[in-house]
Amino acid sequence: MKIRFLGGARTVTGTCFYLETPGLKMLVDCGMYQGEDAYDINRENFAFEPKEIDCLFLTHAHIDHSGLVPKLVRDGFRGKIIATSATIDLAELMLYDSAHIQETDSVWQSKKALRAGKEPVLPLYTVEDIRASVPLFTRTPYGKIEHLGKGIKYRFLDAGHILGSGSLEMWFQDGPMEKKIIFSGDIGKKGNPIINDPGTATESNYIVMESTYGNRLHKNMDKTIDELLEAIKVTFKKGGNIIIPAFAIGRTQDLLYVLNRLVREKRLYNINVYIDSPLAEKATKTYLAHPECFDEEAKRLISGNIIGDAIKVKFTHSVDESIALNNIKSQAIIIAGSGMCEGGRVKHHLKHNLWRAESSVIFVGFQTRGSLGRRIVDGAKRVHIFGEEIAVKAKIYTVGGFSAHADQKGLLEWLSSFKDSPMVFVVHGEEETALTFSGIVKERYGFLTHVPNKGESYEL
Repeated sequence: MKIRFLGGARTVTGTCFYLETPGLKMLVDCGMYQGEDAYDINRENFAFEPKEIDCLFLTHAHIDHSGLVPKLVRDGFRGKIIATSATIDLAELMLYDSAHIQETDSVWQSKKALRAGKEPVLPLYTVEDIRASVPLFTRTPYGKIEHLGKGIKYRFLDAGHILGSGSLEMWFQDGPMEKKIIFSGDIGKKGNPIINDPGTATESNYIVMESTYGNRLHKNMDKTIDELLEAIKVTFKKGGNIIIPAFAIGRTQDLLYVLNRLVREKRLYNINVYIDSPLAEKATKTYLAHPECFDEEAKRLISGNIIGDAIKVKFTHSVDESIALNNIKSQAIIIAGSGMCEGGRVKHHLKHNLWRAESSVIFVGFQTRGSLGRRIVDGAKRVHIFGEEIAVKAKIYTVGGFSAHADQKGLLEWLSSFKDSPMVFVVHGEEETALTFSGIVKERYGFLTHVPNKGESYEL
């Protein structure tokens, strides 16, 4: 088997791995690139012929792992798209939402281009491309070994990252011998709200291992919740709003779960939470449709409603409802996408609140290099939003314990279950982080490690 690292190599976005055996050509993930130069990178031709790909495995639904699936189909792919049932339900929601954004942005960009005497801007893909993609999805349960044919077997283990996320085990023939490779996907941390802790295997010849937080540790969940609580109280006392950029899938549901618990425990009172994301509302309903993914605590506490009964939650549906939130000057918690502030409705709320010293922005997830969120977290005094310069005077909080990713300790613990000596390809981490984590793995476990560059191939 040959593996080629086409995305997620020395970066935390755009994950895509190409696999080739004598009988099959496969992909693991087909993610959209986010961050600097994303517009041009996502429009590049694929480094393979899409119509020749037999199968695509999706480890989970986040757009940096699934976001280029419609482009792949538009360019000729007609194979199977294999994932867990929950991943498929969430991916369908995310891709339709992404296509809507692509189409809307292209209209705005085309008007601007035409006024400048340039060619109109075509969307990266359209809703029609999503409709063509949906019939290709093939559902598979956790834990069941499936036969793809041509000597390939596979199985998904629960990765504990978001609903439906999986680590992919794959067995392949190497002459008379059978060998195994595991793609970790994004590994969750133990104790994440709602979903199960990550599972693991005990043996493999090769591991393709994520390293998003491979150079740092998270605060534990109790301290994280305390920090969130303090940020809310301080901001409301000052008379401001709280803006939380959050992915519609995963982080938003976790936040609702935690906020409801804080009010139920009488640590907060009478809070108003606005979810400015139609996608988040649909995703929350999808969560409720998959209780098989819940941990034991969530099964006890959730009886048809992740939101709970203690907080006041308002989902916005129309653009007018979203705009109306800009008239609220205090005592509001507004959760909106995108999580890295690269698009979506959160940019409008930042424009109206980032310059206000009494307001706060709480980041609860990783901010990739080059993104608007990363610039704010790194201490920018001014940023440009929709072509307007905005002063950064709001209080900025980074509450890392809400991350759906395992930290360095969690990643090493996941690796510690392997009793043999696999070769570990360290991916899905910024370059310095991936190199640091690679060195730690080599030193602690004695595993052979490698941090591939984008486009690099390796014969397994």
